[in-house]
Amino acid sequence: MPILPKDRDPALITVRRGGTLTDDDHRLLALWAVACAEHVLPLFEAELPGDPILRGTLDVARGWVRGEVPMKEAHQQAFRANAAGRGLPDPARFAALA
Repeated sequence: MPILPKDRDPALITVRRGGTLTDDDHRLLALWAVACAEHVLPLFEAELPGDPILRGTLDVARGWVRGEVPMKEAHQQAFRANAAGRGLPDPARFAALA
């Protein structure tokens, strides 16, 4: 079952892609997402202790916010983090999707 709707809210799509999300708000949203993901990180790490993928992804996201990481790299890292949760019990799987 997908956790995201098929139709995306224009407020969550950048202005360059036809939405209303400004660059400043995009960075703020990314920082909020990192803060949320940090709260559920222990669920993932309980299933895969020592796996650096999620912590690394949060570092990449922070780097993107600071302008040190290109969006393409941040996006690819996010997909790797999502994939790391496949096959794990729901709490850990959803943590990887955070």
